[in-house]
Amino acid sequence: MLPGGAGDIGLGQDGRIRHGNNFVVRTRDLWNQRHYAVLIPDTLNHANLRGRRNSASYAGVIEDLLTFAHKEGTAPIFLFGTSQGAIAAANGAAHAPPDTLAGVVLSEAVSVMGGSKETVFNAPLQDIHAPVLIVANQNDRCNVAPPQNADRIAASMTGSADVQILRVTGGLTQSKKTCGSLSPHGYFGIEEDVIAKISAWMETKLR
Repeated sequence: MLPGGAGDIGLGQDGRIRHGNNFVVRTRDLWNQRHYAVLIPDTLNHANLRGRRNSASYAGVIEDLLTFAHKEGTAPIFLFGTSQGAIAAANGAAHAPPDTLAGVVLSEAVSVMGGSKETVFNAPLQDIHAPVLIVANQNDRCNVAPPQNADRIAASMTGSADVQILRVTGGLTQSKKTCGSLSPHGYFGIEEDVIAKISAWMETKLR
């Protein structure tokens, strides 16, 4: 699971996470309850990943993470990226060796150029061959992740024979910014419903 923002979750030596509001970080226990093992990478030395997620070098990082995950167990593996993290997930999926992934989930993907100077379209979307789920909250008001761009993202994934869009609605606002984690952009207040729907899609790829 690849978080958005700068990608720095502030993981300490004691296992505590200082920056835990991001959707994929704060819901890790909910995924565990559904019997998913969750791998969330931190950045090295609090590095800022903005502008780096579409690079070939970061695709290599994702490949290393997939290799690690496969060594940990034999269960099918999904790549899940939210907001800026969706860029990383798309880039990693596009460069993943064949049959490495059971599926890819892109939630509230950054699709409009902003301060990070990269979007999900900077990744070679046509090279993704695994099944893809694009999640778009109709109430998301983040200016760089408009929900109406879900169709455009899906249309760009010409290499995958299975691309679906999950449209959700709702969410509360506690963040000061519309792209904040505690807002509809981060499914704040509707986490369990969104996870149930994403999980239902994932389960269809495990049969």
